[in-house]
Amino acid sequence: VQLVESGGGLVQPGGSLTLSCAASGIPFSINTVSWYRQAAGKERELVAEINSGGRQTYADSVKGRFTISRDNVKKTVSLQMNGLKPEDTAVYYCKMPWGRDYWGQGTQVTVDS
Repeated sequence: VQLVESGGGLVQPGGSLTLSCAASGIPFSINTVSWYRQAAGKERELVAEINSGGRQTYADSVKGRFTISRDNVKKTVSLQMNGLKPEDTAVYYCKMPWGRDYWGQGTQVTVDS
């Protein structure tokens, strides 16, 4: 099983980024995929998730700004992030369950002017 995140970087406040998580070695279409983030010195927190039926769930802090989507053919999940704020700065991880939770290596998002 491998989950690989990409798309992080440095962006100014108000800017946008799109993160991508590519999965392999795991049944994809039947699984819920989640994005988490962990800021320095803080606990890892759930940002958004999308289930097998396409139902999306968001943390209150990102509602209206972030959009999660999935492509079951490409086995990828994207997180479109708009209106980024300095408090969105964190390492972002994707997670999928398959017997246990599998995590990617994370991608750094820094929002700074």
